[in-house]
Amino acid sequence: MGPKGVPLGSASLVLAPGVSFLNEEEAVFSAMLEGWRAQRVGGRNLKASGVRSDVNTVQRFTKSAGAFPWQWSAALFDEWMQDLVTVHRLAPSTIRGYQNAVAQFCDFVCSPHYDWVAECEARFGTHPVQVCTEWNTSRHLQDYEGDPKRRPLTRAELQRLFDYADGQVDSRLDTGRKGAFIAYRDATMFKVAYAWGLRAREVAGLDVTDFYRNAHAPEFGPFGMLLVRNGKASRGGPPKRRSVATMHRWAAEAVKDYVENIWPLVRNESSNALWVSERGRRIRPGEVARRFGEYRDELGLDSVLSPHALRHSYVTHLTEDGVDPLFIQRQVGHAFGSTTAIYTSVSGEFANTMMRKAISALLQAAETEGRK
Repeated sequence: MGPKGVPLGSASLVLAPGVSFLNEEEAVFSAMLEGWRAQRVGGRNLKASGVRSDVNTVQRFTKSAGAFPWQWSAALFDEWMQDLVTVHRLAPSTIRGYQNAVAQFCDFVCSPHYDWVAECEARFGTHPVQVCTEWNTSRHLQDYEGDPKRRPLTRAELQRLFDYADGQVDSRLDTGRKGAFIAYRDATMFKVAYAWGLRAREVAGLDVTDFYRNAHAPEFGPFGMLLVRNGKASRGGPPKRRSVATMHRWAAEAVKDYVENIWPLVRNESSNALWVSERGRRIRPGEVARRFGEYRDELGLDSVLSPHALRHSYVTHLTEDGVDPLFIQRQVGHAFGSTTAIYTSVSGEFANTMMRKAISALLQAAETEGRK
């Protein structure tokens, strides 16, 4: 709150009442943006970078419309959307981000709590309105709207990747070539990304201390659970945390071997980072993507495959193995089951098995009905 209980972002806090400006329209618009920024950063504790991006979006719409917020209309907004879709050909997720930014700005300047409506009426004889409605904005129906060719790895492809990565370690050790540590790190890192269903950023940010025991699965020892501290954040919020239960004994054994025999030789004493470069610094998500791409290309795998395909594969393979969908949803940190379903791309063999079961059930039901 501002002084004397005045809400952050209010017109009276960023615009001197009754003062005339040389360029009044520009001054009021700048004050609106400053008030919105203060209300979101100071009042709602949103990330400054996300707020900056939304302010830029509002400025872009203002420039495109050639009008200030108190002159905006749904028609002007529609024209901007049409331009973004047909001329600039922006992705649906980008379009939706722009729509959300403008809609939230309109909510702010139209709210009676911040006095911008009264300020505009006094200065310009009109006031802002909400120009984004359910009729001219798109709904968020699915979480993933990227390249539709993106897919999980098949089980055979995944096994080829792991075998090749392990082979790189063996060949370097046998011949005394440099790079054995990097190869060992990569082989274990890819297995962890798949076995715990992690994003590239999540796997890059792991510390050794993020693994801990699971009282309900003692067979995995100190690697029964994994705390993911750098999960995907909601817009403007901090990274989300989640705990992921270990599902594969081979994965726990791979991490144990790496932590006990390799990591102590290369770690930086001032850091618990699990994956480090030859100089001991924590690797970045881009390095995970680059190394995965090198292995993928060496194997001649589909070029659309990325580290995220390991996460997709995790969801798909657990689904094929009959694991409860709600459990999978919690493992990967999705708020909604529909999001997890988008990650699922079951194999043809699995689909045929399920189809055969469905057909058999229908035929049996029809036969039973016919005997009545």
